[in-house]
Parts: sequence; structure tokens; C-alpha cells
Amino acid sequence: MTPLHPVAPVPPAAATILCVDDEANILSALRRLLRPSGWRVLTAPSAAAGLELLATESVDVVLSDMRMPEMDGAQFLEQVRLRWPQVMRLLLTGYADISSTVNAINRGQIYRYIAKPWNDSELPLIVKEALERAQLLAENMRLQALTQGQNEQLRELNEGLERRVNERTAELHQVNSFLNLANQQLKQKFLVSIKMFTGLIELRAGAIAGHSRRVSELARRLAQACGLDERASHDIFLAGLLHDIGKLGLSDALMARPVSSMSGTQMAEYCRHASDGEAALMPLEELREAARLIRSHHEHFNGRGFPDSLCGEEIPIGSRILAVVNDYDGFQIGTLAQKRLTPEQALAMLVQLAGKRYDPVLVQAFARLLEQERSGQPGEQRVSADQLLPGMLLAQDFLAENGVLLLAADILLTPAMVGQIRTLAARRAEPLWLQIRVEQKE
Repeated sequence: MTPLHPVAPVPPAAATILCVDDEANILSALRRLLRPSGWRVLTAPSAAAGLELLATESVDVVLSDMRMPEMDGAQFLEQVRLRWPQVMRLLLTGYADISSTVNAINRGQIYRYIAKPWNDSELPLIVKEALERAQLLAENMRLQALTQGQNEQLRELNEGLERRVNERTAELHQVNSFLNLANQQLKQKFLVSIKMFTGLIELRAGAIAGHSRRVSELARRLAQACGLDERASHDIFLAGLLHDIGKLGLSDALMARPVSSMSGTQMAEYCRHASDGEAALMPLEELREAARLIRSHHEHFNGRGFPDSLCGEEIPIGSRILAVVNDYDGFQIGTLAQKRLTPEQALAMLVQLAGKRYDPVLVQAFARLLEQERSGQPGEQRVSADQLLPGMLLAQDFLAENGVLLLAADILLTPAMVGQIRTLAARRAEPLWLQIRVEQKE
């Protein structure tokens, strides 16, 4: 059996064309027409001579006349198809040969037929298209030969190939799994770093400890409730964690002062923190969308916010979500007014300012979300420190009393972690509760 080898694609400029016709003047005309394209042109005066040439020459395209003695074009091209299927087949035919042309199409499976007399400008283009088609077929044969042809050549030595391929495939799957795991761990560490940085920012003022984490979690859940996709919800979550980063440039006195009691000068300084926050995060590609949301989270729905006086849907929806959730928490911790509000009063304030300061649709969606969450988050369970067991999955960030991140959400608790949490709980006067993920039953 003749060994199979990968078939290398032939560049159109280096291709070989075989022209078969029993009329010498036709062959001469075809040679003159095709050679200027840089192709190697072979000629044969009969089908039999054409088959002999194909047996010894590497040919890319055969251009055959239909009417020839002894063996016509249909029979000839059928032989070419059976013996050299990779060779592209073109047929020259007169208008009176329609039935013969159909026969050639069926038997020789020709690529194109060309009516006589041909158009000198069109025929080289047709040949060029056939060569390009031949290249595609040759590339396909090369790829198949790498897997099938070489297997046939080396079948006696190939008993262990399948095992080796399976081993290699398993190895690649394992490497891919490790890479995916490493990527997930990198993302998780990136998020933990952001949360730790947020905690350091909030250490400047004890009143806002945990504010950014509460805002980020609630904002993400509101985004999901509004039907935003995972990427948009994640960007809103990151923006929630870092929305106060621009306040690092404010003085401690201004940081501790409620917005409602600021002077005109102080308010002007305070208003810069949104654009300063955007500028601080723009160098990081992963945080650029979050930075855009941070810039606009103090815009008002009626256009009287800052820094760009956007209104309505000109404000990114992520920024509108942050505005609702940020102020809901701000009313409760005293950063917006001197008097702290209860959760119910804070929600009532949002409803009162809907359409002016906040997107009314989002305020309604937020009220529904809070109502749903009063009955507890699905898939979570609140447990005390002494009920913790190794192997439990933390559902929410575990924070120290001053808001510093101790353990990030989605961490699998180890025996050492459980011991440390219980030691910390023993030092507190109040019971220590944590949110744990539980399996959802079908």
C-alpha cells in the first residue's frame, strides 16, 4: 500500500494546470492565456495522454474539453476523480452539450463548467478560484493526514498511541484545571485585597466601619434583582467596595462631618471625591468600569447632583443603584445627616426623594428586595460560633468590630479557623453570629 503523506497547500502562483483537448489550436490558446499568471501549464491531446501525465506529474487543476474521441470529457474527469480526487476538475463545453455536461457533473463531480467560446478575462479568474478551492482541500487533507494518514503508515507501531494520546489529553485537562483553579484563586485574592483596602479606608472613621461592604453586597443583590448580567453586577459590587476611595484626600474633620452640616467651601471640597475616586482607579483595567460608576454615584435623577449634573437615564444604571444603596446605609450611620435613621426611616427617605434624587423604579425595586431579605437569604443559615464546624462555607465576609476584614466570603472553614473564631467569640460580651452557605434541596 502506498504510504499517505500530508499534502502541502500549493500557492496559486506556483500551481500546475493540465489542459486536455484534441485540438492543438485550443491547447495553444489556453497555454498563451494561462501562462502570464505564472502557472505551469501542461497540455495533452487526448484523455489517455492526460491520464499518463497525471500519473507522473503533480497537477492541481485539470481543464478538459467535453468532446474528444475514444474517451470524452465526462469519462476522463470521472477517472481523474477516482484516481486523483484532490485535483480540481474544470470542463470546457459548448452550449449544445447540456446533457453531456450534466453527465460530466454527475460522473466527474466537476468544480465548474466553462462555455465555449470562453471569455479571456473570465477564464483565468475561474482557474484561480479553482486553485484556491484546491488549496482549501489540500489543507484539509493535510490536517486529516496528520491524524489518519500517519496512523495508517505506522499502524504496526501504533498500539500504544491511543494510550499515550489519552494520557496526554488527561494531562492537558489536569493542567487546564490547575490553571482555572489558579485563575479563580487569583481573582479571589484580588477581591480580598480590595476588601482589605476598603477596611483600611474605613478605619479613618469608626462610624462608617463596614459601610462599603454593606453597600457593595446590597448593590450587587439589587443589580441581580433588576436583571443585570453577572459582569455588570460584579462591576457594581467592586464600585460599591471602592466608592469612597476618593475621600482619602479629605481631612479627618471633613470625613467625620455629616453632609447636611457642611459649609459651602467644605461641600465644594467634598464634591471632588467622586471624580478623584474615578481618577485613582482608572490605571487598573479591571476597575475601569467600576471607576466610571463611582464618578457618577452622586448624580441626582433630577440633574442636580455632581460632578457632571447628569439626569435620568444619562446616569449609568450602576451609579443609580449605588446612589440608592449608599444613601440607604448613609442615613443609618449618620454620614448624610446629624441624626441617624432606622432602616425603616432610611427607606422612607428614599421613597420621599424618589424622582428627585433617586431613580423611582430602582427605589421600588430596592424596597421589594429589602422585604424579601427580611425572611432571610436563600441558601444561607445564621449560626453561632460554637455551632461552627470545619468544612462549612462562609456566606458573608466576617468582620472585626471595627470593620476590618477577618475572613472573606466563600472561604471553606478549616479546624484552625473555627478555633480562632471561637476564641474571638469568647472575648466578646455579645454572641457572635456568622452566615453559612447551606445546600439547596430540590
